Amino acid sequence: MRLEGPASRVSVQRDKGRAAGARKLATDAGLTLIELIITVAIIGILATAALPVARFQVKREKERELRRDLWEMRDAIDRYKDAADRGGIQIKADSNGYPPDLQTLVDGVEVANKKVRFLRAIPTDPMTKSTDWGQRSNQDDADSTGWGGQNVFDVYSKSEGTALDGSKYNTW
Repeated sequence: MRLEGPASRVSVQRDKGRAAGARKLATDAGLTLIELIITVAIIGILATAALPVARFQVKREKERELRRDLWEMRDAIDRYKDAADRGGIQIKADSNGYPPDLQTLVDGVEVANKKVRFLRAIPTDPMTKSTDWGQRSNQDDADSTGWGGQNVFDVYSKSEGTALDGSKYNTW
């Protein structure tokens, strides 16, 4: 039994609408897949470019920490020397007023019947992850890597690494 008339026209139009809708969904789905692939590719490229930047940021932060630690220890040595030059600290004749070792700066010394500490703790070298710093006495050469043991005139990192500016950490 076949219907003719307005009812059959509605049925045919529905079928055409469904077919057009199916074609439209297939086209949209393909376009979305391409967009997804392009988006993933762009994110991958950006992530690959960001990785070296993150590495440099970590290294730059370690270098900043190394400079701060060296400054802190050198400042403590200078304050010890100033106190010794004013006669507040008993010193050995050959020490020239410099501390005998870094631990003395942490342990402190008697200045006018008062214990004075120049460092809270020996900082950890961020490059070597150790509290073992290179030391120079004022009797050593300026570029010496050995410590004479008489006093602590200067400190440096024992790291053999190279900084972002091309200099060696152990020359800072």
